Amino acid sequence: MDEPGGYGGGFGLDDFASDSDLADVPDDHWLIEGLEASGLHSVALTWVDVAGHTRVKTVPLARLQEAAEHGVGMSPVFDVYLVDDSVTTSRHIGGPDGDLRLRPDLDRLTALAGQPGWAWAPVDRFHQDGRPYEACQRRFARSMVRRAAEQGLELRMGFETEWVVRRGDEPACTGPAYGMARVVELSAYLGELLTALRDQGLEVLQLHPEYSPGQFELSFAPTDPVGAADQAVLVRETIRALSLAHGLTPSFGPAVAPGAVGNGRHLHLSLWSGGRNLCADGEGPFGMTDVCEPFLSGILRELPALLALGAPSPASYLRLTPSRWAGAFQCWGLENREAALRFIAGQGANAEIKCFDPAANPYLVVGAVIAAGLAGLESRLALPVPVAGDPVRQSERRLPRSLTEAVEHFAASRVLGEALGEALTEAVIAVRTAEVELFAGATPQELAEATRDRY
Repeated sequence: MDEPGGYGGGFGLDDFASDSDLADVPDDHWLIEGLEASGLHSVALTWVDVAGHTRVKTVPLARLQEAAEHGVGMSPVFDVYLVDDSVTTSRHIGGPDGDLRLRPDLDRLTALAGQPGWAWAPVDRFHQDGRPYEACQRRFARSMVRRAAEQGLELRMGFETEWVVRRGDEPACTGPAYGMARVVELSAYLGELLTALRDQGLEVLQLHPEYSPGQFELSFAPTDPVGAADQAVLVRETIRALSLAHGLTPSFGPAVAPGAVGNGRHLHLSLWSGGRNLCADGEGPFGMTDVCEPFLSGILRELPALLALGAPSPASYLRLTPSRWAGAFQCWGLENREAALRFIAGQGANAEIKCFDPAANPYLVVGAVIAAGLAGLESRLALPVPVAGDPVRQSERRLPRSLTEAVEHFAASRVLGEALGEALTEAVIAVRTAEVELFAGATPQELAEATRDRY
């Protein structure tokens, strides 16, 4: 985590600028002409809903400039869709009325190596009259980045991506956990995946087999928070495309099989100011500065509420069990993979939040984590004593054991409610409550099967 990274399309100053009017878009005909010459014909415009699904509108490449200037229409109701595509409602969002404009961020435009002829760009969402849409999750993440910048802070973040790959109903490889045998068995698939990620400009730090049968993990160089969330979307869809091309099924659900180690999507973060890593060379615990410690304290304090965003499925709590390195306890420790908040000291000092999983909307996650950290900084919180060893043996406080419990903490969180605003907060509560009701009475097996391939 000690070096910043980027990926195809680059990162523009717009990521840290205020929301602009729909008409304030540069002429990018030169860009489109170049893409046409390279064989691209269509662009996938994506956003992520509250339930964690990547939704899409596609346009022919020739219409990309018009989409950037005027947006593409889409109903706001998708923010109250559930994991099975049924629909709930909230006070601000719900029903058949209304329309939004999806405006692609052309700074993030990327040719998809796993889908020849296609490009991808994330969108920001606006009202028809050009006003920023108050429940746009990507806009929320950017607003929290700006709030940190107002205090002289730059955050660098990166998600780890875990998934299980199957051939039919069986794991696609039979080698042992973390074993070279899995890499040998799937070397063509993994090699093409790494090549595709490289061709898209993604800086892979490592790829390795994980614990569960057929499970792998990718980690990437850190970048700005909105870029990290964009990258999480792009990485998942690249894995999906390459898996399907090899006749394999990727599962990104938090629980692929009950009783087994599930998929996490851990978030790494570091704090910077003036080119200095504020997680190192300080007088606090393990070298933390007097900015880093209260920031991480704020995250630790809000973890029970943050789970409603970072572990947002009823299936998340099949994964979030003790002694599986899932981070089931509200504690922190130095290089402690069982703690929910793991601190890594030294040259590349950073913190890792281990209790989050791939069902989460990454934009909500990065924005809410920043909000929690800034609240801790404002209150000058101090970290408790770090935990060494397995916290299950030390009477540490368990994080919520169910989505219902996490939603109760989320609804009571002044910090997160203020940061997200009424529309997003109420949509989150409505979707989470409806998914609890959707799976009421389901066995762990039924819950895992219903959700493992939905993300």
